[in-house]
Amino acid sequence: MGQEKMIDRVKAKAREIKRNIFVLYLAYKHPRVSWYAKLIALCVAAYAFSPIDLIPDFIPILGYLDDLIIVPLGITLALKLIPQEVIQDCREKAEEIRKKGKPKNWVTGALFIMIWILLAIWIGSICYRFFK
Repeated sequence: MGQEKMIDRVKAKAREIKRNIFVLYLAYKHPRVSWYAKLIALCVAAYAFSPIDLIPDFIPILGYLDDLIIVPLGITLALKLIPQEVIQDCREKAEEIRKKGKPKNWVTGALFIMIWILLAIWIGSICYRFFK
């Protein structure tokens, strides 16, 4: 029983993180959010939705540290910078969208993939010149 409770808590926490990421995405578009809060919210949401991690998941233990530490810390920071009324409004919108089904934005996804590819090429060229 104790292990099942722990698994249920972990699942609930994962759902909360996912919901908060979507709230940050919606808050990014809100006019009452300051530019710096929008920047942090966008970076956190982009990193969380990105298929590419700072530390690849195939690296044992370390691969999941960014998902377990960086993303929740980013969410916490961004939520502290956004007015509570805006967060509540975005949570309600997120719930409505969740009930309808998730929207797909292929242009934004392609843009993030291109940014990661360009970043990888840039870092690769730096490493190539350094180790040449």
